[in-house]
Amino acid sequence: MSRTEAPPLPEPLRVPVADSHTHLDMQDGTVEEGLARAAAVNVTTVVQVGCDVKGSRWAAETAAAHPSVHAAVALHPNEAPRIVHGDPDGWSRQGAREGGGTAALQDALAEIDALAALDHVRAVGETGLDYFRTGPEGMAAQEESFRAHIEIAKRHGKALVIHDREAHADVLRILADAGAPERTVFHCYSGDADMARICADAGYFMSFAGNMTFKNAQPLRDALAVAPAELVLVETDAPFLTPAPYRGRPNAPYLIPVTLRAMAAVRGVDEDTLAAAIAENTARAFDY
Repeated sequence: MSRTEAPPLPEPLRVPVADSHTHLDMQDGTVEEGLARAAAVNVTTVVQVGCDVKGSRWAAETAAAHPSVHAAVALHPNEAPRIVHGDPDGWSRQGAREGGGTAALQDALAEIDALAALDHVRAVGETGLDYFRTGPEGMAAQEESFRAHIEIAKRHGKALVIHDREAHADVLRILADAGAPERTVFHCYSGDADMARICADAGYFMSFAGNMTFKNAQPLRDALAVAPAELVLVETDAPFLTPAPYRGRPNAPYLIPVTLRAMAAVRGVDEDTLAAAIAENTARAFDY
């Protein structure tokens, strides 16, 4: 079996559901093909997420062209330090670039602000903090960008989509300090059960991805088990985080049923009940 070969289509869900976080622009094939494969297994809605100005523009254009696509626009946490400090050695894996200082960050944020005003843009994200790839010198730029995105989301009445990698305490601190938007989504939830209880108390949505199926992911399954039913979402983060047994192969929205069935087993509910709840939660989270 080739690692590059797409996994087969799973058995369709009986209840239609949404992929709350995907990157169609990074997947093979056309948008139309990706959406058709997803619809074939009853994944009828996707949230297309931008990670930089160019990707956010693309997300907005794609959502405008396809009724089943909603857009989220933002500068990824790793993008902010690249804009400010540059990326001479390619640490971000995004290619080398020159730094433009805080003025360049403000220009980029102004573009995100303008896109966030559009009707088919339903969220500001993915934003937040990522301490996995960004060293201490980039943390200030990340925090400045994160706080700006929180303000943009609140100003336009949009959901906030959070990327939190190895930065739980600081993400929660900044949200509490700045005041989280009414609808806040932890994309690819990566905390434990204790953090899930904190998120639940704050009313934050927790979106689970294919990594909750991985052998070493018991803390994610523990978190999923205690998360309130009305705050649980499902996502692919495709082309990344392909669920077991297809880990390492390309992910796409049509694989949502694999993750959703694993989630239903963890929660001890039938898949139709979970799918119906997630469909309702996603529509509420992204206000569509």
